[in-house]
Amino acid sequence: MKFFIVAVGERMPRWVEEGFAEYAKRFPRKARVELIEIRSERRSHTRTVQQLLAGEAKRIEGAIPPGCKKVVLDERGSELTTTGLARRAAVWLAEGRDIAFLVGGPDGLAPAIKDTAEFSFRLSALTLPHGLARVLLAEQLYRALSILDNHPYHR
Repeated sequence: MKFFIVAVGERMPRWVEEGFAEYAKRFPRKARVELIEIRSERRSHTRTVQQLLAGEAKRIEGAIPPGCKKVVLDERGSELTTTGLARRAAVWLAEGRDIAFLVGGPDGLAPAIKDTAEFSFRLSALTLPHGLARVLLAEQLYRALSILDNHPYHR
């Protein structure tokens, strides 16, 4: 099984790349994690937010590997505890399908993307920089798997 983090935005600061890489290398063989970066739409005064989101949605859809379950990170999504995420991860592992976690850009995700997701949750009630959200998601997925494996990381 593989977790794909499909995130709008490229050229993140080095600390984001290093933080993500640190957690990615810790993942067990049964569930690896991979980051897929999507180029954001160029912002201009002549384009509406809906146009920007539609362009990003096309690239997101094209980047999701076939057969993946779509999970959206959204500020209006369900709030999970770490153990709640671990319970969901256990179900996903049992299903054996890869999971694509979709992280939007500055304007979020297009409604069409949100409507096709099988689940939606938020990482925090706080607004987070997108780079930090990537690192936090990777850490929480690793922590959830650690809980399932009775690994001492989660104490």
